[in-house]
Formats: sequence, C-alpha cells, structure tokens
Amino acid sequence: MSLTRPCRLWSAILMAAVAVSVTAEPLPEGFVHLQTLAPEIVQDMRYHGAYNFIGQPIDGYLAPSCILTRQAAEALQAVQTEVAKEGLRVKVFDCYRPTRAVAHFVRWSQDVADQPMKLAFYPRVDKADFFRLGYVAERSGHSRGSTVDLVLEPIGTSADVAVTPDDGRPLVDCTAPHADRYPDSALDFGTGFDCMDPRSHPDNTEVSAAAQANRARLTAVMVRHGFRPLPEEWWHFTLEDEPFPDTYFDFLVTAPGE
Repeated sequence: MSLTRPCRLWSAILMAAVAVSVTAEPLPEGFVHLQTLAPEIVQDMRYHGAYNFIGQPIDGYLAPSCILTRQAAEALQAVQTEVAKEGLRVKVFDCYRPTRAVAHFVRWSQDVADQPMKLAFYPRVDKADFFRLGYVAERSGHSRGSTVDLVLEPIGTSADVAVTPDDGRPLVDCTAPHADRYPDSALDFGTGFDCMDPRSHPDNTEVSAAAQANRARLTAVMVRHGFRPLPEEWWHFTLEDEPFPDTYFDFLVTAPGE
C-alpha cells in the first residue's frame, strides 16, 4: 500500500491545526489541568497527534493537555505519590474527552475502508465489529471528566519519540513483544495502549507473566485510590465517586493558561 497520499493528508491536517488560533474559555467549574496539580505525571496525549487508531488529530483536542475533574486529578496525584516511592511514575494517554471527539470516532468507524493504522491498533479485529465489541460507542465515560487512560513507567525514562505517519518507520503489531513496539517506554503490559484485541483484557492470560503482574500492580494502586477498572482495557480507569456521573461535556481541550 502506498502511504504517499495519507502522509500528505496528515501533514496538511497537522499544519492546519498549528495555524489555527483559538481563544479558549475557562474550564468549567470543577475541572482542572492535571499539570497544575501533578507536573511530575507524564502526558503523552495521543489524540492530539496522529499516532492513534484513526491516524490523525481528533476533533476537540487543541492542546496535548490532560484535563480532569478536580476529584479525579487529586486521586491520580495520590497514585503518583505512591508509585514514586517504588521508582515509578504515571504516564497518561487520555483524560477528559470532548463529545465531539467521540463523534469523530463514530464517523470514522462507519467508513470501513479507512483503516491505515490497523496493524498498530486492531490487527485481528474487523473494523465493522467495533460497535458490537464495545471498542467504539456513541458515548464515552471520558466525556464525564473522571476517566483516565494510563500506564506506569520508571522515573527518569526518556520521553518516547512520537511516531508520525510519514517518518518512514513501519507500523508494528500492538500485541508484538514489548521491545518491538514503539513508542513504548512503559513497563510491559502485554499490549500497547489502545490495542483493540482480547489480549488487552486485564485478565487475559495469553500475555507474559510479567505483563500480568504489571497489570495487577496498576489495577491495585488505582483501586486503592478510588478508581475502578474496565474489563476490556487494562489502561482504562474511572473514579468511583465521579462528580458528574450523568453529564457528558463538550468543551475544548486546551493548555493551561489558554
């Protein structure tokens, strides 16, 4: 498959995103930028860039910034404090997600031919089954502001080098051995983030013993600080006592101070 046309499209999208200047409104009451509470938590916000299961920046992400309800952010700060004693740190991939981003996912899922990132995110899943399998839904708990996707990695780990569609590197199966995947500086969790595959289920036993132990370790610390896991995704956690359990927000993701 030739990547020339998709690469040009992605480049045009990224350039347009950089060129647009938007005056952001203040965050709704009850929300905070995680950076203001826990700057030591690494933010690798995948939906702001092109290395995600769609292959382009997602609607509503104007900055690579993690926004959460204050309660969720404070609980995650407590997680960071605990794991730091073990030489680890939290890295987040997605936090609050605007409902317009979810709508972007739904539109994409309806175009079965559009799947340039299949190998890296859903190598053994038919895109036509995304709704039935629960990988794409018309509503996401992320839009309530108290859900976070994250991993643990050693403190001092070099920042991952973002993979872009036109950097010349081939995509890698998200279930490949940990050392072969990229960017992936985290502990070995058996699959990459957003890997839509049964091996991403937290209780899957096809992944290595080390990966199973790391999943259990992540789940345990998150549960201790008030989060509940998701049966289909080892990286996904929602605050049990979320302050907006029935409200789905659509404000833009912006950087602190904007």
